[in-house]
Amino acid sequence: MVTARAAATFRPVDRSAAAARGFVRDALLGWGLPEVVDDAVVLVSELVTNAVVHAGTDAEVCCLREEGFVRVEVTDHHPERGLPSFADVPDSGAERYADPDDEGGRGLLMCSALSSCWGVEYSAGRKTVWFRLPLPEHVVGTRYAVPATPADELPATDGPVHVAVVQIDENGRVLAWNPDAEALFLHRAADVLGHPWAEFAAWPQSAGIGLGLDEALRLARWEGSFGLRRADGPTVEVYGVQIRVRDAEGVPSTLCLLVREVDRAVLRSPARTVTGDPATPVEAPLDLLAGQVTTDDLGELLQRTVERARDLLDADAAYLLLTTDDEADFEVRASTGLPAGRRRYARFPVDQTRSRFDTARLPAVHEDLSLRPAAVPLLADTGLRSLITVPLKVDGRLIGSLGVAAAAPGRYDNEDALRLQFAADRVALALESARLADLERLRRGSLSFLVEASELLAGTLEHEQTLALMAQMAVPTLASWCAVYTTDEQGGPPTLAFVLHQDEDRIDPLRYLLDKIPAPDSGASPGARFWKAPAEAARTGGPGDSPELAGLLGETVVLPLAARNRVIGLLTLGAPADVRFRQEILELAEDLSRRAALALDNSRLYSERTATSQALQRSLLPPELPEIPGVEVDVFYQAAGEGNEVGGDFYDLFPIREGTYGFAIGDVCGTGPEAASVTGLARHSLRLLAREGFDAPQVLTRLNAAILDEGSRSRFLTLLYGELTPRADGCTELAMVCAGHPLPLRLRTDGQVDQAATPQPLLGVMEDLELTVEHLVLQPGEVLLCVTDGVTERREGLRMLGDDGLAQVLTGCTGLTAGAVAARVQRAVERFAPEPPSDDMAILTLRVPLQRTS
Repeated sequence: MVTARAAATFRPVDRSAAAARGFVRDALLGWGLPEVVDDAVVLVSELVTNAVVHAGTDAEVCCLREEGFVRVEVTDHHPERGLPSFADVPDSGAERYADPDDEGGRGLLMCSALSSCWGVEYSAGRKTVWFRLPLPEHVVGTRYAVPATPADELPATDGPVHVAVVQIDENGRVLAWNPDAEALFLHRAADVLGHPWAEFAAWPQSAGIGLGLDEALRLARWEGSFGLRRADGPTVEVYGVQIRVRDAEGVPSTLCLLVREVDRAVLRSPARTVTGDPATPVEAPLDLLAGQVTTDDLGELLQRTVERARDLLDADAAYLLLTTDDEADFEVRASTGLPAGRRRYARFPVDQTRSRFDTARLPAVHEDLSLRPAAVPLLADTGLRSLITVPLKVDGRLIGSLGVAAAAPGRYDNEDALRLQFAADRVALALESARLADLERLRRGSLSFLVEASELLAGTLEHEQTLALMAQMAVPTLASWCAVYTTDEQGGPPTLAFVLHQDEDRIDPLRYLLDKIPAPDSGASPGARFWKAPAEAARTGGPGDSPELAGLLGETVVLPLAARNRVIGLLTLGAPADVRFRQEILELAEDLSRRAALALDNSRLYSERTATSQALQRSLLPPELPEIPGVEVDVFYQAAGEGNEVGGDFYDLFPIREGTYGFAIGDVCGTGPEAASVTGLARHSLRLLAREGFDAPQVLTRLNAAILDEGSRSRFLTLLYGELTPRADGCTELAMVCAGHPLPLRLRTDGQVDQAATPQPLLGVMEDLELTVEHLVLQPGEVLLCVTDGVTERREGLRMLGDDGLAQVLTGCTGLTAGAVAARVQRAVERFAPEPPSDDMAILTLRVPLQRTS
């Protein structure tokens, strides 16, 4: 009687076999039948492959649960198919049977080996292959049991087995830490509780590659290997089972059971064997692609492959190597059971020896590696002695190598190697497709990354901002931390200029560590070179020195920042402990370093030029304004143009002789450095001529001649120049000449505003000038406002502030101090239009304070 049924149809495409495996696995696990999942998945995979590849038709898969067994049917629409070949088949009928070495009939051979019974049913245009798998008898209270095993075949331990129990909350922080966890990892519970689990777990997948730690913690169940950092620094390999649970209030958390990798048999289900006649044992074919296969995540696919290879052969370790782009080296891309330092991206030559027995292009069985310790450098000093290696090939081209190792010698034979080779042949195409897809994504991402980096670096010329951008682009995309060193033109040692870590709490400890060790050599050799000093300093310094970095610094590379045939700095990138840099990442980092070097050199040149320009511009500004008894003075000055501190507008206030002071405010035609050069000429000439005893008209006449002498570099100049002399009665006497400049305004104590001078010819145009001095006496409480045309000609569309608008602003300044008057005028100019001012602007205010009466 059928108690449960599940069916699905799969199109004749390459991904159908993988989808069928996932369908059967999900169906059987949903019925609570994990014991028959592996056999059913292997058989369905072969039969669906035959249907969609060889028959080229849809494949219908139907799972039926009946009393005592599971029946699975696979139907296609191509009725002609050979029957499986067995011994003693008469030659006359050989053409009706499949060749046992031919891939086309392998599914039926496997049905006969793995199922209790099977058959083929034909109908019009259809052919159905079915098989039955018996269900084990269930004992009350027992979900899963394995027959008694001889003592010499039981898992071995070298002491008491500690099972660490760790609970992780929804935010990835440690909730519980049992005594066995303290014994295994030497961290006290008080030092761990409340801290992020990521601080202690050395996850096998790098950021953005494979199943990340956060994703694994949110799975309903996860089982596998990773590393944990002990309190004394090293990383210990553990095997863990993570189970998602919820408390009484419904809040989810993750419960982790952890043992040392060598004790994984405590948590891992033992290797499954195929039952049968003891005299004629049948080895189940290995299926390394159980479950759905996608090319979206190469790292996860590789890691799942090595873990499944290890489990199916009951090994202690497994690893998978992929060839580099030039096919000269192998690169470790996934491993399980190996020391953490050999986990990722270690490189080994493809042809290490000339011996044909050690070539990676053929399957190999090593019965005892202790007799030839140098045969496999990856396994040196690991204690692993038995090893099978098989090549991964696609269309005859070597793309990688798969290795499975055990601690006991003589564990594997040629039959195991052939089974693993068969499984490797089936997985190779899927791995190559995933690798090519991953490589294409990486290349596209690299192009996008470099375009974005170029745009960001081109968007600033600030030296400090360029340093920060370099580090921010590298972290965390290329590395977990970055340090930028700069060099001076004299060839001195590199100086640490900027440090960034993906964890902000570790930036200061990292800077402290890098300050203690000598900077890397700034040699001009191109390309990345490795630098061991940071990791060694963090390791030898001990947890007490830099506890935030102990065991967290791994591989470090240094790339020269070379621009214009000179090394101007170093870009240093660091990876976490037990992680190696991929070659693609190093190549991308070299591209970034070339762009960053040019941007850094441009920012350095710009900063030097700006500093020089600002120093020269500051020399054109007057020093601190002198204190004038009985007169308040305030100035507001703003030069137009980014980076300009001095433009065509200028002002000055200086002592001429005892009791008399000169003041000036002027505007040179134009803005920027050209106008500033005339500004310097005018300001210094005014001081020199006034102190020689010339009156105001004589000073301006001689200045006019000096400007005309500049020839083509001359600019015409409007100038208001005057001399002020405070009097004993509290008033201030002024003598002024307004040479083409906006007229000064006088604010009386009653709020009345009037012009304080009359216009006269500007300077730098005519040789013969007739200028006359005008006298004015400022009474206590009165203000003299002097501005440049950047104030009066402030515009918004067709509107202009003008002389009348300025007078209206000044009318409301009665009773204010000189500084308050200048500030109010400046705010009025700023608010007149939403756009920033486009012209230089200078405001000079003189005020005679009111006399205090006793």
